[in-house]
Amino acid sequence: MAYQDIILQCSDCGCDFVFTAGEQEFYESKGLTNSPKRCKNCRSQKKRSPQRFGHKKMYRAICSECGCQTEVPFIPSNDKPVYCKECFLKTKV
Repeated sequence: MAYQDIILQCSDCGCDFVFTAGEQEFYESKGLTNSPKRCKNCRSQKKRSPQRFGHKKMYRAICSECGCQTEVPFIPSNDKPVYCKECFLKTKV
């Protein structure tokens, strides 16, 4: 099948971008059936975004060092100490 460059509009920034014949061939070789929705710049920004994988659930805990209440992105267990951000940074020094 002969591919031709296609002009698409980015769903994030609204700018036009080219979906090249080579990219179309690559998409087909990987079994991808949908065209890209974002331009290269917006795709790159989305990949670097800290919320790329969604918002992590936070759990309340008491810092083993200073005794302050803190939140951590994992379920605290009694077999390992849990530190607030400040105490954790001190332990890394």
